[in-house]
Parts: sequence; C-alpha cells; structure tokens
Amino acid sequence: MSETAAGATEAGKAKPINPLLKLALEFGPLAVFFFANSYGDRLFGVASDRRIFVATGIFIAASLLALALSKILMNHLPRMAIVNAVVVTVFGGLTIALDDAFFIKVKPTIVNALFGCVLLGGLWFGRSLLALVLDSVLQLDAEGWRKLTLRWGLFFFVLAALNELVWRTQSQDFWVAFKVWGVMPLTMIFALAQTPLILKHEIKREGAEG
Repeated sequence: MSETAAGATEAGKAKPINPLLKLALEFGPLAVFFFANSYGDRLFGVASDRRIFVATGIFIAASLLALALSKILMNHLPRMAIVNAVVVTVFGGLTIALDDAFFIKVKPTIVNALFGCVLLGGLWFGRSLLALVLDSVLQLDAEGWRKLTLRWGLFFFVLAALNELVWRTQSQDFWVAFKVWGVMPLTMIFALAQTPLILKHEIKREGAEG
C-alpha cells in the first residue's frame, strides 16, 4: 500500500519539460534505429544484411536511455513509454538472440494491436481508458472521451495492419524508413485531425485558477 501511495505522490510531482525535448525523448530512439540501420555497414563495418541486428541493439539501448532520462527530467515515467521500452527490449532481445529480424519487424504490429485492444476493450466495459493517460493534458466530457478513445483504438489497429503490409511486402530498408517517415507523420496528422472533436467536448474550467 505504501508503495502505491508513493507512486501516486511521485506522479503528482511530475515536472514539465520543453515540448521539443519531450518529443526527442519519445521519437529519438526510433530515429537512432533508422540511422544505425542506414549507415551501420559504414559505421560499424558489418555486412549490409547484418545492419538490422546492430541497429536493434542500439534501439534497445536508446529506448532504455530515453526512459531513464524521462524519469530524471520529468520525475515521472509515462505509461506508454514504459510499455514501449519493455516490448522493444523483449522483441529486440529475441531478434538478436535468435538471429531473426522477424521479431523486431512484428513488434509494432503487436504493440499497436495491444493498444487498440486495451482501448476498445475498455469501451466495451464502459471505460474510456485514454482518459487515464491524457487526463492531465485534456479535460473532456464523457462523450468526448468515448469518441476519442474509439478513434485512437481503431487508428492503432490501422497502424498494426499497415506494419504487417509493409514488412511482408517491402524491403527491410523500406520498412525501417516507413517506421520513421511514414508512421510518425501519419500519427501526427491523425492527432491534429482530432482537434475539432476535442474543442467540441472540452470542459471549460472557468475560474479554476482563481
């Protein structure tokens, strides 16, 4: 019980950081993965077909480093960042240990499908679980949270399907580039597209500061 209380207290003392720094912590490991896969043969002297394994090892290290920096800078570990770091470590470790790139390629499919199942499953039981992650950022009414959760849940399944389509039909280098230059812009565009919904269902906290 004391550990739970301590965790709640710690989360309540989360420190704000520069948005650009926060973005770097979230997407930095993915950019490092892309860079290592693109230039691994020149930088590390490995064969071109071995770049993915070197890049995966660096991806794991970068993800764990970003998680540690998040804790130091924000005094808080975002739930999604924890899940992503754990899955990257597990599937990246399997990729290296079994010498099979299948595991790192299927990782986004599993993560996005998992997020989609959690969000839509929560709605099935009458809970908008997205509110647990974003309630400190957004203040929406119940209908707004329900619609936003439904949209993000479906979007995660779309990302899972896209990942399966790309890695099974395209080259390895194309798949890595798609993760950075395809998934990130798509996610940002989708997030921006939710602005009208958010504005419509936002709860105005008049006089809250006073």
